[in-house]
Amino acid sequence: MDASPESPDPAAPAARTGHSPARPVLEAPDIARVLTRIAHEIVERAKGADDVVLLGIPTRGVFLARRLAAKLEEITGRPQPVGSLDITMYRDDLRLRPARALARTDIPGDGVDGRLVVLVDDVLFSGRTIRAALDALGDIGRPRAVQLAVLVDRGHRELPIRADYVGKNLPTSLREAVKVQLTEEDGRDSVLLGVRDTARAAER
Repeated sequence: MDASPESPDPAAPAARTGHSPARPVLEAPDIARVLTRIAHEIVERAKGADDVVLLGIPTRGVFLARRLAAKLEEITGRPQPVGSLDITMYRDDLRLRPARALARTDIPGDGVDGRLVVLVDDVLFSGRTIRAALDALGDIGRPRAVQLAVLVDRGHRELPIRADYVGKNLPTSLREAVKVQLTEEDGRDSVLLGVRDTARAAER
């Protein structure tokens, strides 16, 4: 979710400015494979994932968390608790950007106390989204540990935050935009890399 306010759709500005169009760096089969790998890594590190709770960060992080939960159930044979964690009111840019609509926080019935919570997001960028997620989580309960799973790590961290599970490390420049598309929201699965629309970025 780090990418959402800071990385607008890279396909649109290409047509207006003459830049090269966004290019896919992950397609649907690639995304399926990396999510399967991440699910196996979670099971291995959590020694069976008995107390794992997956919390997706809206919007696309929620869809990824649900997909990971389904894959964990395939591996372990047990339903996996999965929910969503809205971070809107915990962002550190509320005074700098237009008002945002609140998303949904949905915590599984057994809560997070004493559990291993895996936060799930689409893109890790500055780290500020994850900082906000940690603050939001702290107001809900006290997990025994918190881990982070992201589909893409594009670098350029502004805070000392790293992911425990990464689908793809994607070196980028600040002039580039990373756009994750998922079937549930966008009608297709892909990760696109293109030129950042600086005009739109300045508005956000």
